[in-house]
Amino acid sequence: MEWRARSQRFERSMNREAGRALSRGLKTTIVILAAMVALGLVTLPGLRQAVQRLRRTPRTEEQARREVMQEPISTPTDVEAQAQMYWLSAASPYSLEATAIQLPLSADPVERSKQLLNALIARAPDPEKRTLPAEASLLAFYIQPDGTAIADFSDEISSGMPSGILSEQLAVESIAQTLGANVTGIRQLKILVHGQEAGTLAGHLDLYGLFSVPSAAPAAAPSATPPSTPSPTGTKLTKPRASAPAAPAPEKQISH
Repeated sequence: MEWRARSQRFERSMNREAGRALSRGLKTTIVILAAMVALGLVTLPGLRQAVQRLRRTPRTEEQARREVMQEPISTPTDVEAQAQMYWLSAASPYSLEATAIQLPLSADPVERSKQLLNALIARAPDPEKRTLPAEASLLAFYIQPDGTAIADFSDEISSGMPSGILSEQLAVESIAQTLGANVTGIRQLKILVHGQEAGTLAGHLDLYGLFSVPSAAPAAAPSATPPSTPSPTGTKLTKPRASAPAAPAPEKQISH
């Protein structure tokens, strides 16, 4: 009997010790969890901001340059003038039509051309009339002494262009006709993509050559003459050819 009583006392003692140890462990766990919750509440705003920063796409050098190029170009010689812009015709999807808008235009041909091409991209009256992708931008523009204009566009001029010979042809024609109607001295156009010569605009229209730029008649009003309508079959733009040398004047016959 005494042995059994001792055994029971020992068992109760062990149970009490186990209960105390479990209670201490539970309390410790609860304290740790509470501390973690408090720490999470303190750091959560900063963590959320860090995640949002990681989600943002880092701005590349090309994007930064595009933002600068898309800013309105202003020069000391700017004069508010009526510019003749060529966008898609509302009546026919296979042709361009002239639209007169007010623009501050520079007297310098290069700066004037930049202003016109930026407006051609950004100021289309309707999305359906757009000829160039909205995300495209003009990176550089030059005019050589022989009247060759070089327009360097961002990659989006190709990647954002609807593929097809007609849409590509209309895009180039809208550039050439807008320049020809508003800038004097440009005879032909060369298009680069991100500073490089591209084989095609978006898979069809050959960009290796030069495109002719029509000259506006001196007395033509901004919206007077409609542009030439490209063939729906997608005939390529006529590239400039070397002019044939003038035939020599016939020699006079000397009478004897």
